[in-house]
Amino acid sequence: MANEDLIYRLTKAVYGRLGAAADDQTVEQLVTDIYREIEPSLDNDGSSYSSSQSFPTTDTVDSRSPEGSADRMIISVFGVDHPGIVAGVSQILAEAGCSIVDINQTVVQGKFAMVIIANSARARESAAELKERLRREGEKLGVRIYAQREDLFNAMHRI
Repeated sequence: MANEDLIYRLTKAVYGRLGAAADDQTVEQLVTDIYREIEPSLDNDGSSYSSSQSFPTTDTVDSRSPEGSADRMIISVFGVDHPGIVAGVSQILAEAGCSIVDINQTVVQGKFAMVIIANSARARESAAELKERLRREGEKLGVRIYAQREDLFNAMHRI
């Protein structure tokens, strides 16, 4: 998925229809499904119909592009600091076959915050399944874990 503006507009429309209380996982899946359905009909800029032109896949899009990659996940972890948080999250990623591309964590006055960028290209489970496993692990660890595909994260947090 390489068209950030279209993903942003789709996400906004889905949230508009489902309301602000919509489940993030449901919104992400709907946007992904809609985008994949219309993707073959788009020009490279997403602006017009073209039945003969191919669209870049996640294999051809530079993972450092502003759009991000569907094969990378942004994982945020927040809570009260205690031993085992990094290990617990890392274990889930390792079991799923994901590699950590970048990680940053800090503790401020006993409050823990961490952001991980993980490559999920070789994951043995879907992004939705991985998100659910991370959420459950967060409950066990007493922290909040949020995970989202990088392309959708970038589109949804664009200014």
